[in-house]
Order: sequence, then structure tokens, then C-alpha cells
Amino acid sequence: MGSLFRSEEMALCQLFLQSEAAYACVSELGELGLVQFRDLNPDVNAFQRKFVNEVRRCDEMERKLRYLEKEIKKDGIPMLDTGESPEAPQPREMIDLEATFEKLENELREVNQNAEALKRNFLELTELKHILRKTQVFFDESVPMVYKSSTSHSSNKYRRYLQMADNQNEDEQAQLLGEEGVRASQPGQNLKLGFVAGVISREKLPAFERMLWRACRGNVFLRQAMIESPLEDPTNGDQVYKSVFIIFFQGDQLKTRVKKICEGFRATLYPCPEAPADRREMAMGVMTRIEDLNTVLGQTQDHRHRVLVAAAKNLKNWFVKVRKIKAIYHTLNLFNLDVTQKCLIAECWVPLLDIETIQLALRRGTERSGSSVPPILNRMQTFENPPTYNRTNKFTKAFQALIDAYGVASYREMNPAPYTIITFPFLFAVMFGDLGHGAIMALFGLWMIRKEKGLAAQKTDNEIWNIFFGGRYIIFLMGVFSMYTGLIYNDIFSKSLNIFGSHWHMSYNKSTVWNNKLLQLNPSTNDYEGTPYPFGIDPIWQVANANKIIFHNAYKMKISIIFGVCHMIFGVVMSWHNHTYFRNRLSLIYEFIPQLVFLVLLFFYMVLLMFIKWNRFAATNKSKFKMSIVSKCYFHNHYQYSCLAVPFSESCAPSILITFIDMVLFNTPKKAPEGCEVYMFWGQHYVQVLFVIIAMGCIPVMLLGKPIKIMQARKLANVQPITGADAEVGGMSNGGGGGGHGGGHHDEEEMSEIFIHQGIHTIEYVLGSVSHTASYLRLWALSLAHAQLAEVLWTMVLSVGLNKEGWYGGIFVTVVFAVWAVLTIGILVLMEGLSAFLHTLRLHWVEFQSKFYLGQGYAFQPFSFDSIIENGSSGSGDAE
Repeated sequence: MGSLFRSEEMALCQLFLQSEAAYACVSELGELGLVQFRDLNPDVNAFQRKFVNEVRRCDEMERKLRYLEKEIKKDGIPMLDTGESPEAPQPREMIDLEATFEKLENELREVNQNAEALKRNFLELTELKHILRKTQVFFDESVPMVYKSSTSHSSNKYRRYLQMADNQNEDEQAQLLGEEGVRASQPGQNLKLGFVAGVISREKLPAFERMLWRACRGNVFLRQAMIESPLEDPTNGDQVYKSVFIIFFQGDQLKTRVKKICEGFRATLYPCPEAPADRREMAMGVMTRIEDLNTVLGQTQDHRHRVLVAAAKNLKNWFVKVRKIKAIYHTLNLFNLDVTQKCLIAECWVPLLDIETIQLALRRGTERSGSSVPPILNRMQTFENPPTYNRTNKFTKAFQALIDAYGVASYREMNPAPYTIITFPFLFAVMFGDLGHGAIMALFGLWMIRKEKGLAAQKTDNEIWNIFFGGRYIIFLMGVFSMYTGLIYNDIFSKSLNIFGSHWHMSYNKSTVWNNKLLQLNPSTNDYEGTPYPFGIDPIWQVANANKIIFHNAYKMKISIIFGVCHMIFGVVMSWHNHTYFRNRLSLIYEFIPQLVFLVLLFFYMVLLMFIKWNRFAATNKSKFKMSIVSKCYFHNHYQYSCLAVPFSESCAPSILITFIDMVLFNTPKKAPEGCEVYMFWGQHYVQVLFVIIAMGCIPVMLLGKPIKIMQARKLANVQPITGADAEVGGMSNGGGGGGHGGGHHDEEEMSEIFIHQGIHTIEYVLGSVSHTASYLRLWALSLAHAQLAEVLWTMVLSVGLNKEGWYGGIFVTVVFAVWAVLTIGILVLMEGLSAFLHTLRLHWVEFQSKFYLGQGYAFQPFSFDSIIENGSSGSGDAE
């Protein structure tokens, strides 16, 4: 089979590169993205490798670029992203890049330091301006005066000091002056109060006041006023609200104490002259300096902006170049040097089909470097399991991711992803089947597909959106398949479409149909035309309130079992492809054949009984009645009737579940009603007994067959254990990469372990066949729940608005429709869709893949510039 159904064939190659050409050749291989290098120096410290200095230089350049990026984002400057990926620069170009980045960083840091110093000066001048403005009021109220020696003026003097505090704080003023103030108020003496003025953060002001009061014991007087506009912090650019304060005190001791408190609260103190003329002169000087600083700050910001705009044009390309250089030197550190120190030796996994492409890339790299010695790529023989490489495109990538989330496939194991493209959205649609909800989902997926280039270029960090966008093709297919199953169920927002016209003729009037909750549809009456609806379910079942759910339950339950059994049989058949490819004859005879026979004779036979029942039993096989006194059927007009049913009427149809249980337990079926037959076809009893005996006989074959054959092979070889005979019996995988499917993995196991291992797998398969079949009933359960939730939303929300009449009915139905739409999308599409998605994922991982898929491989991780750049700095750091 092609690589679509199995992973690519891989080869382990040895690569010899001349030292001068190694950089260019690895660069070409990184652009190609098809080579996975092995570390040939696992015991060498990362700091002792040959190219560690170059890696450090790249780290330093990347640090400088991140600094530039942070400054550019801080200013909100858009960075040019052309979407192109420049080639990796030559090693000699590193010096030019380093010089460019060093110059930009130094220039930007110098500009930032100058701007910060200017902003700090501007902040100080602004605060001083507010101090001079706000404190003018304080000094107007509290300027100390020289009083004359007249005693009649003492009361006026004391009244002036009262104004300094507040007319309502006479007690504080008396305490502020104290005895010294009284003595100083004597004739011919001046009373001089000292003061400090400054600015403090507004949220610190209450604590600042309390500390002043407690530390100075109430012997200082504080006045404060808020600065209305916030001030910019020059360090981090935050907007800070501050207040101006002025503190009056008396004596040097209080002055020292006040200054220490201001320093503790990080309040900024400024000189403030007492004379009004000096304050006016200082204020004018401050305003002049502020204007000059504004001019210089504007020029500085313009220069900084020009530097960042010029850097933003090339920043993305610089990042790509530096990360490519760093990735190349990380990869070169994985290589070995030969004894001459002139040749680098590497080992790598490559896809077998791409060896020629890789050799062409190596030749291009050699030509670019100007080397005359061509590189040598030799294929090596190995018994090591190669990595698993499945080629994908943007359509199959999401489906392959679902498979790899369970486990990476073993080497050359059958890949379930191509089949999952069909089965996954189909099983999802069986649970989610609704034409309206499926259309919403399909349109959302189609929108993401049509806009995928623009949406992919946005590169958001929102994980939920990235999951939706990555699975856009899955969402689209799930929506399309749900629309198909919605047509089959004839269900659109819990209503039905009458496309082809109903094949039933109602004998009831309209009021009876709408109001009678016990109304049933009976196909045995003349209401049914006798032919089914052309496509899907007849819309008449919408009005059958009494037996609508019963009919849908029977239909959906049976198709769930049918799909489930077919899905599991397909999984067992897939194991046949693995056994034949890996030439595992023992597993083919003693595992695949008994497993398939067991599953077919029991569970596929149950599916056949469903089709036989559908085909042979029908309500249109009309019953025949005759009068009878002895037999009992039902009473009508005081007469007794008994039913003699036609053998294949609906009353004679047996229960498939009871029939299957009786078959497995060898029970004798119960006596059929009068006129009915016990079995559905001739010889059914003997066929069922034979099937059960054969199926039970498959269990010991699965349990003991393979271990006994391995034990016999070891005895014949007279070696315990052997290394060659088992390979002939079990079948070794070609190239040593069996991935666990070959028989060779039993060579080193003890026989007791083989018996236990085989017993566990046999028990798991036999019991799992029953539980997995029942597990597919989730298709029926979720489909029923989805339909009922849709009907509840229609009945209890939207229909309430549709039943309103009058002019206000239009307004009401608009509001109700909005609520219904939000609930439909939020609950039925998103939540129910997620639930159905998870259940579908479980059916594939457990019920389907467990039949053939080991998932014990490891992924092929090639050296690729695209993946490194996509993952950013972490991508290149993985090699470290």
C-alpha cells in the first residue's frame, strides 16, 4: 500500500560533510525538512561542544531582538510581516548582524536613558510648579507678621495665627504655638515658624498624616491639596495621582523629625521661598524650563520613534535569520569530528523515497560553500525501530493529529487516519443528526476554510481558537455529514420537512391531531399507503405523540448496533493487513482468524437477524380474526375475540435481544403466541447452536494456539530461548522495524510471560466484544438526547413567541428568537457538539483502533526551519 495507508519507509544514513561545507549543507537540509539527525555526542556537555560559542552569540542576538520587539510593542508600532522566509545567512554575515543589533540596542538604550532623565526633570518641575501654585493659598493665610509693641494689638496677632490653621481648629493652633508662642507674642518680639513643602503619593497621605501627628506629638501643622491631573512615572510610565503638602513646625528638632518621616514615605521635598516675589520669580523660571523640556522631550520621542519604525520593518526577518543560524549550529553540535578535524560525520533518519531529493540539497549546499569535496550519504543497516513518518497536508493533518493523540503508530503499521476521514464525521453525525444544527457547523467550518490564509497569519495565542482553526476541515465534514443524517432523521430544529409528501392519510381532524396526546400511528390500518417515504423518515411521525419516541428508539438503537458491529469487523480486518505485511503467520492463524470468526458468528449474526426481522415481519401482514368462546383476546361489545395472527405479522416479531441471549445460553425459546412461529427461518435453532459452539471453540485457539506453537518451535531448536527459529515461525518484520507486530519480539520472553500476555489479550477481546458492541449504543442515546433537547427548546422557548399575536407579538418574538438562537448555538451546537465529538473519539480510540492499532512508535521529527520558526524560540531550543 502507499504511504497514505502506512508510514513512510525510513532509512538510517551516515553523512560525511567537509567542515567548510557543513553549514551550507545543513542549511539546505533545514529548508527541505526531511532529515532527523541523531545526537552522536550524548555524553558531551552542552558547553563543551564545538559550536557552543556560535550558539551563545545567537542567544545574545536573540536577546537584543527581543528587547527591540518589546520596545516596538510598547509604542504600538506595527511590525512588517511579509510571510516570506529569508535564507539562512552565511557565517560571515553574523558579524554584520551583531554590529547592527549592537548599534540599535545601544542607540535605543541611550535614547531611553535620556528620555527617562528628561521625564524625571519634567516631573520634578511639574511638581514644583504645583507646589508654588497650591502653597500660595497657604502662605496668604499664614504669613507671620512683625507686630508693634502695643498691647492692644495682641488680640489681632493671635487672630492672624488662628487663620494659619483653620478657623475651626483653634485647639490645634493653641497647641502649635504653646507657651513659646505666648512668650513670643510679647511686644517687640517676632514669632517665626519653619516649614517644608513637597509632593507625596495620594494613597500614602492618610498614613503620612497619622505618622506626623504621632511622631511630633501634634506639634506640627499640615496643609495639603490634591493635584487634579495624574503625573507620569518616568520609570515605568504609569499614571500616578499625587498631592501637594506643606508642614509648619517650630524648632530644628521637629524639622529633622519631619524630614525623616518624609524620606520614609518617599515624599519629594522642594525648596519654596517665603517671599511672594521670590515665588513668582521661581514660578516663571519653572514654566520656562518646562516649555524647553517639552520641546526636547518631543524631539527625543520623535528620534526614538524613527529608530523603532526602521527596526520594525526588518525585525521579523532578523528573527528568522537568527533562529535559522542558531538551529544550524545546534544541529552541527550533534555531529562528530573525524580524526583529521576536517570532516563532520552525522547519522540521520531519512524517508527512503526522498534520498535523491536530499542528495540534491546536499549538492546545492556544497556549491554554495565553494567546496570541491562532495558530501557522502551512505545507507546503514540497523535493527533499531525507525521513527514513524506519515505525510500529511492541510486537510489530513487534523485527522492524523486525532490518531497520534492516542499514540504514534508503530513503524509501517496500518494508519487509521484515511479511514477516520469518513468514519469519524459519520459516527459524529449519527449522534448529532440535525439539518439546521449541521448547517450552522458546516458554515462555520467553511468560513474558516475560505479565510484560512488571513486567519493563519494572525497567529493568536488563544488556545480554544487555535483548536477550532486547526480542526476546520473536521468541523466542516462533521457539519456536512450531520446535514445528511438530519435529512435521514427528517429533523431540522426538531421539526420535519415534507419534501415528497407523506405516505399516510390521516382520518382525524386538525384539532384531534394537535391536541390528542394519545394519538398513535398504526401501519396496519388503511391510513398507511403501504410504501415507505422515499428518503428518510416520514414527517407524519411529528404528530404521533404516543409512539413517536418508541419508533425512533427502535430505529436508532438497531442502526447503532449495525454500525458498531461493522466498524469493529472492519478493525479486525485491518489487523489482517498488519499480519500479512509483517509476515506474522502465527498471529494471522491463531489471532486474526478466530477473532473474526468469533465476531461474525455471534454479533454479525445478530445484525443479520435484524435485517431478517425487518424484511419478513411487517404490520401490513394483516391479522385474521374469528369468533371464539374459549380463547381470550380482548372484549368489545360484550363479545370475546381471539387473534390468529399471520406468522409474519408485527405481533409475531421476536425480540432480537432475547433471541441472542437464548442463543448464547442455549435456552429453549418461549412458546410463540397462537398462530406465530418460534423461529424466523427454517433451521435457525441448529444454525445458532453451531455458531455458538464454533465461537466458543475460537476462545481456546486464541488463548493457547500461539503460545503452544512458540513453545514447540523452541523445543525443535533445542535452545531456550532461540534467536532464529521463532523468526521463521512468527515472522520477522522486514528491516527490523516491525513495530511490535512481528513474531521476533517473543524471542527474549519467558514462556510463562507469553502465556499470561496471550491470556490477557484473549480475555480482553472476548469481553471487549460484548462491551464494545454495547458501547455503540451511545450513538442512539446521544441522538435521542439531542433530538429531545432541540424539541424542548422549540416547545418551551420559540413556540411561546410564535403564539403571541398583535403588534407586540412581533417585538416579543424577536426577543424570544434571540434567546432561542443563543441557547441553540450555545447548548445544542457547542456543548452537544463537543459531547458528540468526545464520544466519537472514544469509539475510534477504544472500540475501533484496539482491534489492530498498537501505537507504540515514536514520531519522525525532522530538522525543519518551518517548524522551528513556527514554534518561535522554543523550537530552536529543543535541540539544546
